[in-house]
Amino acid sequence: MALLIIPMACFGSTLATSPPCQTPDDFVAATSPGHIMIGGLFAIHEKMLSSEDYPRRPEIQKCVGFEISIFLQALAMIHSIEMINNSPLLSGVTLGYEIYDTCTEVTVAMAATLRFLSKLNCSREIVEFKCDYSSYMPRVKAVIGAGYSEITMAVSRMLNLQLMPQVSYESTAEILSDKIRFPSFLRTVPGDFYQTKAMAHLIQKSGWNWIGIIATDDDYGRLALNTFTVQTAANNVCIAFKEVLPAFLSDNTIEVRINETLEKIIAEAQVNVIVVFLRQFHVFKLFSKAIERNINKIWIASDNWSTATKITTIPNVKRIGKVVGFTFRRGNMSSFHSFLQNLHIFPSENNKPLREYAMLLSACAYVKDSDLSQCISNHSQGTLAYKANEDIERNFSLRNDFLWDYTEPGLVHSIQLAVRALGYAIRDLCQARDCQNPNAFQPWEQIQSKCSKECSPGQMKKTTRSQHICCYECVNCPENHYSNQTDMDHCLLCNNETHWAPVRSTRCFEKEVEYLNWNDSLAILLLSLSLLGILFVLAIGIIFTRNLNTPVVKSSGGLLVCYVILLCHFLNFASTGFFIGEPQDFTCKTRQTLFGVSFTLCISCILMKSLKILLAFSFDPKLQNFLKCLYKPILIIFTCTGIQVVICTIWLIFAAPAVEENVSLPRVIILECEEGSVLAFGTMLGYIAILAFICFIFAFKGRKLPEHYNEAKFITFGMLIYFIAWITFIPVYATTFGKYLPAVEIIVILISNYGILCCTFFPKCYVILCKQETNTKSAFLKMIYSYSSHAASSLAISHVSLDSTNSSITMTDPSSGGRSAAWQEGKDLQAQAFAHICRENATRVSKILPRKRISSI
Repeated sequence: MALLIIPMACFGSTLATSPPCQTPDDFVAATSPGHIMIGGLFAIHEKMLSSEDYPRRPEIQKCVGFEISIFLQALAMIHSIEMINNSPLLSGVTLGYEIYDTCTEVTVAMAATLRFLSKLNCSREIVEFKCDYSSYMPRVKAVIGAGYSEITMAVSRMLNLQLMPQVSYESTAEILSDKIRFPSFLRTVPGDFYQTKAMAHLIQKSGWNWIGIIATDDDYGRLALNTFTVQTAANNVCIAFKEVLPAFLSDNTIEVRINETLEKIIAEAQVNVIVVFLRQFHVFKLFSKAIERNINKIWIASDNWSTATKITTIPNVKRIGKVVGFTFRRGNMSSFHSFLQNLHIFPSENNKPLREYAMLLSACAYVKDSDLSQCISNHSQGTLAYKANEDIERNFSLRNDFLWDYTEPGLVHSIQLAVRALGYAIRDLCQARDCQNPNAFQPWEQIQSKCSKECSPGQMKKTTRSQHICCYECVNCPENHYSNQTDMDHCLLCNNETHWAPVRSTRCFEKEVEYLNWNDSLAILLLSLSLLGILFVLAIGIIFTRNLNTPVVKSSGGLLVCYVILLCHFLNFASTGFFIGEPQDFTCKTRQTLFGVSFTLCISCILMKSLKILLAFSFDPKLQNFLKCLYKPILIIFTCTGIQVVICTIWLIFAAPAVEENVSLPRVIILECEEGSVLAFGTMLGYIAILAFICFIFAFKGRKLPEHYNEAKFITFGMLIYFIAWITFIPVYATTFGKYLPAVEIIVILISNYGILCCTFFPKCYVILCKQETNTKSAFLKMIYSYSSHAASSLAISHVSLDSTNSSITMTDPSSGGRSAAWQEGKDLQAQAFAHICRENATRVSKILPRKRISSI
């Protein structure tokens, strides 16, 4: 950066106001050469003096009212351009600038815009008329500004003719977002929609519902007023009054309108909250007069003046009440602070605002820091002649922190972002062009250029470490998120209950509904096993019916008991069908109830058989008497099954199973039966387990039966299979999820059902079909006789007990009849067992044997 020291020699008589425009170059506030020129629009003076000539002539008048805060904004643009020129961003290419003072007047801004649009390197300042400006080369490549929306809109409509990029750092009017009317307009601040929405939300949350509004009579004020009115209505907030002030200080009625507004505020004593959409100089005048009238309210500040030092330094400003405002995002200000610290060595030959500030500073050299702002304002309102001297640099040094105190960080950051965005756009365009040539590209091409590549749908912007929001990385949307537009700030979340999306998705997809379907391979396999089981049940029923009068069938409890058990097995196999297919409330309630009751009935019948076998082959009189009292077949079966019916009925009444959509999986909805009550489900299975355990104990005690009458042994094995299957079921069922969860219970039902069916009936079918010679009365009698002969020696105690209860048994002489007595006891045991096996031979056997059991099979 070339440094030119502010001249120390004496100046001549100089004006403290902006000089009148004599030539186009006089109109420029600040300029610096470069390969690529950037225009700037800043309202460095608060108003333009009115012409005293009559009739009024079309000429640009002098501007008065030096605005320190706006002067700082112009310095922020200059500093940002210097930062880019001193960085490797634009290698070998320098940015220049032409900054114009709009004097807060639309007409002045339009004149500056005409200069921007004038033809480059033309000896005359002309704007050519063309039907196609695609190849037209204007004086500048882009424009930074203006700050105020009213001026920005007017400038933008002219720049649209050549699609010259215009980047505003402060204009927030919502209408500027309309790309049809303002196609080349860009900004680094959010629109008023978000600000007014935040204001309305703040008012509603604070419990205020009776407010007033003050706005300017221009596009910015009217649009903000309309938008805010809609927002307040949506939040049930009522507006007591709406006051409108003239937009520009050059309007002679502004003092009158401010006084009328204050009178309205005083009259509306119930209104304690006032929303202010004004510019800084409006607020300054409004508050100054409000302090004089002792008006104390809550003021809601727009971003135009919420952080303005000009407002916070008004004498006795605290007397107006409380101010709650919204402001722009701040950035790193350290480099700008250093720039201000060294401002006294910055070149001022081509920077009229800097020279004017230096002269105003000298004019107020002996004023206290607290009064410096007012002194500068007073001296800049009229024509002040003075002589500058060697103390200029010393005045800068002494007032180093004055400018920093007036800096508005949010606006400075927005200006930095605007310049940086243009810098990145130019960098992209210059990668394949020689941008040291001013004709390298046209302004409209920058609109297609960005700091970062455009993020495609399915991606979102991720801000890099750079403080500039225009520079970002494109990252893919994560799973269950999507973006359907380019350059989205964030990905949108799908409704996780009904939709899903893969990584980098542009839309959400409906989740597929899944359940264990009939055509699923596992379901087909399980159904095949169930049908096979049903065929086994039917085959066994046919075999037993055709061999009704054989000892094997009779020893199984007869055809009725066998039919009941086979029916239970049939229902158990059939219940698996309710676990497959789309779950319905009926199937959810039926499947567990059907399985629970039928399996309980099956176990109850087997329990009765186990008890009967133990009773038939128990030779301990005490145990036998107990078992005879306990053995009530119909009562046992109905009681055991009835308890399970009660459990299932209570379950269905108070917490019935129902259909539930499991949405926990990312891509599918699992349609499943929710059991309603885990406690009821566990109670049902636990009760079956208790019956099975009792059955197992009884069968285990009767396991040492005759070789071909070992039903108790097979019942023991069947119960063991049941226990193994259901003990394994608990952890597997608890850790399994998805559509195959019902298959787990089906598999366990099939295993336990097959286990009990095979162990109970297959050995008997084997004897009936393959060993018919053993399925005769004589063979059974011989088998039991052999079994009782081997057991005779161990039953002496039982014999004595039996002898005491049956007086028909006579003892032989002990010395010669011991062997005969033992043999007689064996015959007694044989007859007892056979009587329990063959019901129709009980009477015949009792005639041969000396004792008859009262229990029968």
